[in-house]
Amino acid sequence: MRRTARLLTGTALAFTAAGLAAVPAYGAGTGGLQVYPSSAVPGGRVTVNTAACGDAGTIAGDAGAVGAGAFTLAPSTHRGEAIGQFRVPPGARPGTYEIVATCAGSGRRVTGDLVVTPASSRAQVHPRGSVKTGVGGALGPDPVQTAAGVAALAVAAAGGTWLLHRRARGDGI
Repeated sequence: MRRTARLLTGTALAFTAAGLAAVPAYGAGTGGLQVYPSSAVPGGRVTVNTAACGDAGTIAGDAGAVGAGAFTLAPSTHRGEAIGQFRVPPGARPGTYEIVATCAGSGRRVTGDLVVTPASSRAQVHPRGSVKTGVGGALGPDPVQTAAGVAALAVAAAGGTWLLHRRARGDGI
């Protein structure tokens, strides 16, 4: 029995070690440039980050393809990662653009894609008014009917309480 338990334990440990070796550690990343949001409208702010350069200090970013020009990526709160921001120019045309970052020490280039979508031609419309469900609302169009309904509910609640009180005393109904 002990021999079987040792064999099973050893096999489980071997598979666990193999599985851990195959999974990259957190923050290792794929070595690319992550673009958030990956889709933006002209005038929108875009954040990029990468773990490809390690602790190389500041990193030179280039969003010239979309017309935003150069920006810098600085070390972030996550160890080994750098983060930077730029604004998509208001005149940017819809399409997919390559954003580039160059590591300071090694000169390594990492890239990511930004999709620029057309800005809506209409301003956002917010709903107004009440919803016509047929049930009515708490403050319907007639305050007299609302007050009558509240009064009817108050009378029903008082009557129910009085009946329950009588029943609890033993007077019956």
